[in-house]
Amino acid sequence: MNQTSEFETHTGPRLTRIQRFFHFIRRHWVILIVTGVIIIVGIIFITQYIMKLGAGKNSLDNQRPQPVTAVMATKADFDVYLKGLGTVIPTNTVTVKSQVSGQLMSVHFKEGQHVNQGDLIAEIDPRPFQVQLMQAEGQLARDEAFLKNAEADLALYKQLLAEDSIATQQVTTQESLVKQYRGVIETDKGQIANAKLQLTYARIIAPITGRVGLKQVDPGNMVQVNDLSGIVVLTQLQPITVVFSLPQDNLTILMKRWNSGAAILSVQAYDQEGKVLLASGKLLAVDNQIDTTTGTIKLKAIFDNKDNKLFPNQFVNVRLKVDTLRDATVMSTAGVQRGSIGTFAYVVKDDKSVTVRMLKLGPAEGDNVVALEGLAPGELVVTVGGDKLREGIKVELITPGNKGAAVNDGKTNTGTGQKKRPSSAPK
Repeated sequence: MNQTSEFETHTGPRLTRIQRFFHFIRRHWVILIVTGVIIIVGIIFITQYIMKLGAGKNSLDNQRPQPVTAVMATKADFDVYLKGLGTVIPTNTVTVKSQVSGQLMSVHFKEGQHVNQGDLIAEIDPRPFQVQLMQAEGQLARDEAFLKNAEADLALYKQLLAEDSIATQQVTTQESLVKQYRGVIETDKGQIANAKLQLTYARIIAPITGRVGLKQVDPGNMVQVNDLSGIVVLTQLQPITVVFSLPQDNLTILMKRWNSGAAILSVQAYDQEGKVLLASGKLLAVDNQIDTTTGTIKLKAIFDNKDNKLFPNQFVNVRLKVDTLRDATVMSTAGVQRGSIGTFAYVVKDDKSVTVRMLKLGPAEGDNVVALEGLAPGELVVTVGGDKLREGIKVELITPGNKGAAVNDGKTNTGTGQKKRPSSAPK
């Protein structure tokens, strides 16, 4: 009984407050509904007011001309290049070795020096070969004396044979002896020629015109015929070649021009960054097979290299000219926009409004690209500010150097290297 009384006493006041809350709602429900309606109407009114302000601002923005930079499309002959990476290879590379063994007496070049074909490079001690030559010449003199004596005996024997004083066999034997001495003399002459040749080999001369590298052996050392390193390495730098690779996808247009033989295919060699022109030459040869591991084909170009800007084993960027598009429509690559509708450009019309032109692009070179379809020479193409444009929007043409100065007569120039801003394509 006591527990029940305590429970009733505890819950009784709570039920009373709840009953009072519902009782208040029943008495003032009209006021609450009116208050809620007023709040909802106020929210709707404020929202519509804010939307009207935003629409008015957008309308003003659309009416205000957008500042842009535009470049005029031109009509010009456009050269088409194939690009690849190459390595400079000397036309000839010779490891100069001694053809005789002996002591290296002297070298007649400075490391890195340019030498001409036939210049003296080094000398081997010639004295052993001079001695051999003297011995061979002495042997020849002795054998010539033997031959002379044998020939005199042969003449005498023939006279005696005619008088029937000696046997025929003795004359035949003497004739064989004379022939033997003549053969010995020919051998002696060969030994003399060999000794002279060895003496000539003691003077090492440059086999080609080129540049010598670092010497591989110092004077005073003994050199052998079979030394692998040789005395010095000589490379021919004028002319010089570059071996480079192109993707096999370019093989069709390349071989069409190469097999026609109508013109020389010019080649340009640039530095590693592709900015500085090092040399200009021509295509020399095309390899006879494609490298299956890389899907490329090797080509060789030759350069005069009169200023020695190309150096053996140097990496270069190669550009091979394969065609020239006559009277092509050329535009700036900064004016090309890409979006969901494809490749397009904003073209400025005479009334200073822009229109969207769908483009079909051709080859590109540097900051220029050929527009095969969609653009005509003389039309202005927006290059900067295209991210805020839509079809029909008015624009104000400005110069790149002064954003506040409008361009007169609808013409403008744009500097190279401007960063292209992302485009909002028409939906």
